[in-house]
Amino acid sequence: MRVLHFFKTYLTDSFGGIEQVIYQLCESGAKLGIDSQVLTLSADPTPPVVQLGQHEVHRAKLDIQFASTGFSRSVFKQFRELAAEADVVNYHFPWPFMDLVHFASGMNKPCVVTYHSDIVRQKHLLKLYRPLMNRFLASADRIVAASPNYLHTSDVLQQFKDKTRVIPYGLDKAGYPQPDVARMNRWRQRLGDKFFLFVGVMRYYKGLHILLDALKDVDYPVVIVGAGPLEQALHAQAAALGLRNLHFLGRLDDEDKVALLELSYAIVFPSHLRSEAFGISLLEGAMYGKPMICSEIGTGTSYINIHNETGLVVPPSDPLAFREAMRTLWDNPVQAAAMGVKAGARYRQLFSADEMGRQWAELYRELLEEKSLSYA
Repeated sequence: MRVLHFFKTYLTDSFGGIEQVIYQLCESGAKLGIDSQVLTLSADPTPPVVQLGQHEVHRAKLDIQFASTGFSRSVFKQFRELAAEADVVNYHFPWPFMDLVHFASGMNKPCVVTYHSDIVRQKHLLKLYRPLMNRFLASADRIVAASPNYLHTSDVLQQFKDKTRVIPYGLDKAGYPQPDVARMNRWRQRLGDKFFLFVGVMRYYKGLHILLDALKDVDYPVVIVGAGPLEQALHAQAAALGLRNLHFLGRLDDEDKVALLELSYAIVFPSHLRSEAFGISLLEGAMYGKPMICSEIGTGTSYINIHNETGLVVPPSDPLAFREAMRTLWDNPVQAAAMGVKAGARYRQLFSADEMGRQWAELYRELLEEKSLSYA
């Protein structure tokens, strides 16, 4: 079976959560005999085709970018050619330009839309895009959400709930590097044995300003891994609040990130807007058996993290509630450790890459069977 994935960005040009999900889909599918290809846009598509793990990545020239949407003239031809060779096309939503490519190609293969997120920030442009969006989603054979929480709270998905399935994102722990003892010791000497950890890009919806406000007048050690557009503002906020035990580490390689995940006491994930549709970094915390703190925003974050079971879930944009959750975990290490054990068990039960791959392979086969029956 050949599957074509289509999204505006991909590794190694971009390293976001959607890109990681597509990678895990391709790699887990390879174990099940699925030949995956990815078509994406790149500012520098040289070479135009690269091998990444067990799958090929085809890159079209990115011509312009507007409102987080990439446009490309050359991708129309590439999409038609690759879709013609595929058995199933897997679109990754949202990307309005993708809808245009879909209809312009006259594509008649079975297609599924992985619905990663509602459009949250571009509200005015959404009014213009909505007719095309609804037509595109209506044309899909299946739509897949990553959590029941998101399906139930998305006004868009509720319009298509009869053909929407839930398949949670999954991660392959075996694919993560194992840091050596020397690296672990270096971080332990620098940060100690008990700290809260945040990993992610410093974007508007990550709620890091809420986390910093929560740290006012307390001295819990917090480590922040990542960079992004809000970096300077967050450094300025930390200085204004006089936070002394806060460590901004910037971007780190995977081995350092894993070292910090293993050493950390608990994961803090203060995202406060629905743009945070799932929370791959939060899931990584569960994968390493860590208790978690997140906010209730009606998305996958509170599907990964079950309140009072795998961690604590607090109201969004509430620094005092977030601080109290940190205090609860900090002052109750036995309870925190028990939550971490349950987080690891929940990851193994629901969120492994193998389980995700199995469910997706089943869905692809179902679509092919339906299409073959329609031709019979």
